[in-house]
Amino acid sequence: MRYVTLFFLTTLIACQKSAPKADAYGNFEADERIISSEATGKILTLSIEEGQELQAGQFIGAIDSVQITLKREQLLASIKAVVAKSPAIGPQLAVFEKQIASVRQQLTTLDREKRRVENLLKSDAATPKQLDDINAQIEAAQRQLDVIGEQRSASDAAMGVQKSGLLAEVLPLQKQIAQLDDQLAKCRIINPIPGTVLVKYASSGEVTAFGKPLYKIADMRTLTLRAYVAGNQLGLVKTGQEVTILVDGSDGSQKELSGKIRWISPEAEFTPKVVQTREERVNLVYAVKIEVPNPDGQLKIGMPAEVKL
Repeated sequence: MRYVTLFFLTTLIACQKSAPKADAYGNFEADERIISSEATGKILTLSIEEGQELQAGQFIGAIDSVQITLKREQLLASIKAVVAKSPAIGPQLAVFEKQIASVRQQLTTLDREKRRVENLLKSDAATPKQLDDINAQIEAAQRQLDVIGEQRSASDAAMGVQKSGLLAEVLPLQKQIAQLDDQLAKCRIINPIPGTVLVKYASSGEVTAFGKPLYKIADMRTLTLRAYVAGNQLGLVKTGQEVTILVDGSDGSQKELSGKIRWISPEAEFTPKVVQTREERVNLVYAVKIEVPNPDGQLKIGMPAEVKL
């Protein structure tokens, strides 16, 4: 029996010595994002659960926006009230245009009468006084036309100033409405990136505030293995290099996966305590990030893995 035990131990030690040693060790991580509220108010709906897959742009909830809506309607009413005070420039200018047209018609008639009198004067059928009277009427009509034109210009300028003042009142109200429209849009909770809900921090019925976390999400379709290589291995790795990833299977065996190196640290650091032995921990190593596809979701955040270069 003692010989059998010794044979078993010897065989186990030999197998351990002959087992291939990994070139690097590390743990999987993901780009985790905490999605926070962009509005303040009561959460009306928040239709997410931990582990749920979400798409980018997906509507997942809403925050109470009654007060914002009421304030927006109040501003719209204020704009209508200001616009109602705006002068009716068109009808007022139309009055001057009619007066100008009437005086011009009068000038046309007087000019025709003047030519007739001049012809009669040549044949001594009219007197110089008749011609002088017509010239006086023409001068009076021309002065009247000039006065009406000046009145029209003054009225147009005055109404333009008044309208500009009213427009100056409307513009700030329109900007406030634009701000409220932006706040209303942010009351709709839209998921910004595709991924899996990791943690849910809020629920329907709770009161949230701007910047308060709602949930944490990460894209689990591709995970990053953060591993460490020794300085003497640095020449064996390069960005874009394909490497073999070993993860523990459910039956105790190791499963091989394919990964690609996306980043190599430019600075050395001490090996994390959880990765290497006491002797190896004193060595300086370089961190590398390896992208590993995770289409079936078997890889989890924090799961350990080995790397074969």
